[in-house]
Order: sequence, then C-alpha cells, then structure tokens
Amino acid sequence: MELQVTNSPFSQEQAELLNRLLPTLTESQRIWLSGYLTALQGAAAAAAPAGAPAAVAAASTPSVSKEVTVLFGSQTGKSQGLAKKMSKKLEERGFQVSLSSMSDFKTNGLKKVQNLLICVSTHGEGDPPDNALPFYEFLHSKRAPKLDGLRFSVLALGDTSYEFFCKTGKDFDQRLEELGGTRIAQRVDCDVDFDEAAAEWMESVLGSLSETSGTVSSPASNAGAAAASDTASEYSRTNPFQAEVLENLNLNGRGSDRETRHVELSLEGSNLQYEPGDCLGIIPENDPRLVSELIAAMGWKPEEQVTINKNGDKLSVQEALLRHYEISVLTKPLLEQAAKLSSSSSLKELVEPGHEQGLKAYIKERDLLDLVQDHSFKGVSAAEFVSILRKMPARLYSISSSSKASPEEVHITVRAVRYESHGRERYGVCSVQLAERVQLGDKLPVFIQNNPNFKLPESQDTPIIMIGPGTGVAPFRAFLAEREETGAEGKTWLFYGDQHFTTDFLYQIEWQRWMKAGVLTRMDVAFSRDTDKKVYVQHRMLEKSKELYQWLQEGANVYVCGDEKKMAHDVHATLLTILEQEGGFSPDEAAEYLSRMQQQKRYQRDVY
Repeated sequence: MELQVTNSPFSQEQAELLNRLLPTLTESQRIWLSGYLTALQGAAAAAAPAGAPAAVAAASTPSVSKEVTVLFGSQTGKSQGLAKKMSKKLEERGFQVSLSSMSDFKTNGLKKVQNLLICVSTHGEGDPPDNALPFYEFLHSKRAPKLDGLRFSVLALGDTSYEFFCKTGKDFDQRLEELGGTRIAQRVDCDVDFDEAAAEWMESVLGSLSETSGTVSSPASNAGAAAASDTASEYSRTNPFQAEVLENLNLNGRGSDRETRHVELSLEGSNLQYEPGDCLGIIPENDPRLVSELIAAMGWKPEEQVTINKNGDKLSVQEALLRHYEISVLTKPLLEQAAKLSSSSSLKELVEPGHEQGLKAYIKERDLLDLVQDHSFKGVSAAEFVSILRKMPARLYSISSSSKASPEEVHITVRAVRYESHGRERYGVCSVQLAERVQLGDKLPVFIQNNPNFKLPESQDTPIIMIGPGTGVAPFRAFLAEREETGAEGKTWLFYGDQHFTTDFLYQIEWQRWMKAGVLTRMDVAFSRDTDKKVYVQHRMLEKSKELYQWLQEGANVYVCGDEKKMAHDVHATLLTILEQEGGFSPDEAAEYLSRMQQQKRYQRDVY
C-alpha cells in the first residue's frame, strides 16, 4: 500500500522516504518500529503540561524506574556470565544497569533499589558460593530492611544430581518476598544444561520491565553489541571447538593406585582466550560398553531413530546415548519421570513423599542401567525413554597451562575415576574417556569457562600461597608458568600433597625447575601414605604457621583448589587456627579476618 500525500500529514519528501522504506521492512522490523513509536508517544505524553488533553494525560501515567541492579553469586563464573549477558540485554533496551558481585554490593543501598535481578548458583550441598555469602547472610539476618518497594526476580543455577538443587536461589527468592518484595518474573531453576531456561527467564524479565517502563531497544546499542561480538571467538559452550589432542600422558609412576592424565590440546584457529584460573569445558562421550548394555537391557535396536531436541533433529538411539544424553547419573527428577513410564510398584513408591531417604540411598552410585535392571520398563520405546533424559553435561577442568607460555594450546590435569559399586565397575565419563579411548590426533569438543573468581593478583609483587593436593595443583602450574613469562617478582609458596612421593608427585621436575629459577620461592609437600600417620597439606600448614601468618601480614593472597567436602573444609579450619594461634585472634575475629580476605579477593577457592 502506497502512502498518498493528499490524505496524510506528511510532506512530499517524507512520503517518498516512507514509500521506499516500508516495503523493505521484515515482520520483526515492523514490530520493533511499532514499539519504538509507542515509546516516543509515551515520552511525549509524560512531558505534557498541565491542562493537556485527557488522552495525552492518560498516557502520562508514571512508569517504573529504568534503573536495574543485577547481582551475581558465582563460584565458577557461569552465574557471572549470565548476569553480564542480562545486563547487556537491559542496556540495549535503554535501562541503566548496575552490575555487581554480591560480595562487592553495598548492603546499605539495598533499600533504595527498585528493580533487583539475582543470578546465583548453589555450591556443594546447598551452600551459597563464596562471593554470595556476605549478602546471603545479611539478607537472612535481622539487619535486613523491609523491601516493600522492591521488584525482583531470581535466576538459580544448580544440578539436579545434588539433593539441594538450586537451594541458594530458592532461599533468595523466598527471603526477598518475605521482606516485602514483589516479583518481576517468576524464579527459574536451571539444571546443568541451562542455556534455554536462562534465555526464557531473561525474555520474561525483559518483557515485564519493558512493558512497565515503556522502554525498547535502540538500533545504536544493538549495532554496538554486534560490533563487540565480532572480536570474540565464535566458539562457546553451545558451539564447542573441535580441539586436536597433542599429548596424553599418565603422570603417575608404575605401581601407583592412581592414573592422572596430562592432556594437551590445540586451540589453533579457535580465537579462544583464557587466563590462569579459568576452566576448560569438555563435552564427553559415554562409555560404549554402558551404552550397549543399556540398549540390550531395554530390548531396543541400536539403529532405532529418536528425536533429540525441539528442532526435531534425529539420531540413532546408540548415537544419542553415546553423545547426547547423560546415562551415568540418576537424579530425583529423572526417577519421578521414569516412574510414570514403569509398571514397577516399588519405583512408584520410592518417589512418593515420605520416602526421601530411600530415594537418596538408591540414587547414590547407581546409573541408568541399574534403574532399568531393577525396575520393569517392558514395552517402553527408545523415543519415550530418551525424552525424560537430560542432555549430557560438560565436564569442567582447571586449566594447567598459561597461554603466554603455551600459545594456542590448553593443558588439563585429570584423574581417572574408577570404582566398584553395587556389584559393578563404574567409570568416570570424561576421565576414563581421556584415559582409555582418546588417542593423539583425536578431536574433543571444548570451550573456555572463564572464572573471574580465581585469578592472580593485579600486582606482580603480591606474594601468593597456593594450596592444591592431587589434581588441585593444576591451576598453580598455570599460575607459575604465567608469572615466569611476565617476570613477576612476588614470593610464591606451594603446598602440595598426594599418596606416595615416588609414584604420585605430579609435575615434580617442573616444580624443581621453578624452585631453581626462583619462580617458586618455597614448597611444602605431604605424602599421606608414606608415613605411619597420614599427613595432609593442612598439617604442613600448621607446621609452618609462623611463616604462613607472616606472609598473610605482608598481604599474601591465598588460593585453594581441590576437594570441597573434606580438603577445602580442613584447610579453612587450619587457616582459622593459624590466625588464632599466631595472631592472637578470637574465633570470631579470625572468621572475620578470613571473610575480609574473601571480600578483598585475597582468599580465593576453586573447589568442587
């Protein structure tokens, strides 16, 4: 339809411009333009003087504040990455965004916040991440203010294989409501495959905020976002890079009970960037033995086709179970769905309320093969069954290389997991793939998971204390390689432990070389099975308590990497003891000292 000048308020020149433009617009461009014009009208109405026509006055209803505070609590960087992504989307729509870690947020300003978005993961057994703890404790204390004017929404990250799935996010959501806040959008709980759920939450929040504020995205900010993205790698968690395996060595000596692989991968041509402290994500494959046994137990044909996503893409059930779905872990949501497919009365009873402990006990160290062998799924098709499975989660490994020292390469240090449970041998999905099936020249789908919460100090003169038994030493190999390349002169101290000196001293020659070169100032080791009484890294820390306290007084940063349940807890308790013993602190004062160190990013943990 052509615009006629005679029956429009436009000049001849304007009409010609519109007639050239309108036929070229796509549907999405038409919708955007409509919203843009509506927003302009709303802005003009809001500025209308007293006595303006009723129609204009009605349009001038005050809109919700365009200021949005986005807080994140993140251990490995995923929640932080999503918070940044959300902030970028908000800015593109004209909102003024304040993005902050929960540990950096000034709680005395919470009362003034009108729009609050929280992105937070749950760590360990239902615990807040380290950088979320101060804000979490404040919000759940008597000092928390009434928040009657607050509008909020929570994006919670978690893992359904853990009992307290997304507990931290649920706690924030409930507490903000208790304090008087109202929801911009409902909380969304994300499993390990979080991209789709997180995108839906973002769109829900953006829709609600834009509707109440009359804000739309601007062409300039969208163009800027596109330009910024041009400099980043095209590869990501949802589009992994196929990295060639350059090296795959067993670091343990003959006779060791352990097998630890040192794997080097090529990043050439990927434009993937990383820093010491970041993680490498690998999309693994299931053990072909387990896949074959599962297909046989269900009586399926390996070549039977199944749909693997909403786009309708299909794979054979063998390929789908090998590369697309998780089959080595049972979760409560999975068993609840499986009970609907099964004729097993015992399985239906197991997922009923009141049987939580029995369900928890059954899930532990069992997999999908156990489930189908223990309960009847006769007649259930492959298509029905795979529809209840979750996507294969990536495995994250602390990077053990510096890109400055090893350009276009990335190294990881992975211990092969093998154990027996319920009468069957069990295998770590990715670790045993690396140990048994990955050959030189093979390619692995990988991505970089940035971890801003585990980083070397800005000043190269700052002393660092690194505590990493076993494979927890991986990022400290990266730290020292980086400091050697940059010529950093700050003192370095490594506490390392494993089982036996002769067979389990990972990277021994490299530590010795760095000691000789002065890159590593001192090193204390603990080999727990070489003495009658087991000795661990925390015992070595106590033996050197005076020197360690002196380093803390000199401003040293402390880094801990490894097992969260036991080692990290014991190391934390040891640091408290050293502060009390050498610094004369009370227990409360020691706890406050470590808390301050965490807030100052002088005490950082990469624990799992």
